[in-house]
Amino acid sequence: MNNALVNPLKSDDKELNKLIEFYNETLGFCPNSIKTMFMRPPIAYAFINLNKAVMENKGKVTSKLKRLIGYLTSTVTGCNYCRAHTIRAAERYGSNKDQLYEIWDFRKSKKFNKKEKAAFEFAIAASSIPNKVDNKISSELRKHWDDGEIVEILGVISLFGFLNRWNDSMGTPIEDDALESGNIYIKDWHPDKHIY
Repeated sequence: MNNALVNPLKSDDKELNKLIEFYNETLGFCPNSIKTMFMRPPIAYAFINLNKAVMENKGKVTSKLKRLIGYLTSTVTGCNYCRAHTIRAAERYGSNKDQLYEIWDFRKSKKFNKKEKAAFEFAIAASSIPNKVDNKISSELRKHWDDGEIVEILGVISLFGFLNRWNDSMGTPIEDDALESGNIYIKDWHPDKHIY
């Protein structure tokens, strides 16, 4: 794409600024995707509420783990905009540099435990088209996570499924801070579709 399908709003709207405050905690900036969704405020509000519900921690699925799951999901679907955002958020929520560098090599890495690896395998399978969740993957997931935690994990995968489609189709312009995180942590990363 030569430019974004729809450019993000540049607005002093009070309601948009409230949404921007929410994202200042998670990313340090408001994503351009939200500024685009806000052209139809009910879409932006519905998404924010879904995001809050999915990313809230009710069990042992940590904020850090949720961001790493989002990263794997976004990698499978090929959305570089979301890959940069999730790797940045994973760092902000406690992933160390080794984990960030080794996330895609998690199967061999000693930086992740069996519970995390089961969640990662599930994320990759659930993000694939066609879906690749099978008995082996679901059995391993159930060994480590209870039903509520599995719902949380699949909530993250599904949330990023929406975002991956939104941002890749929109060609959402990537913010400087997300670009910086992508440049540091993502191997073979080419965000050119999102740079104008």
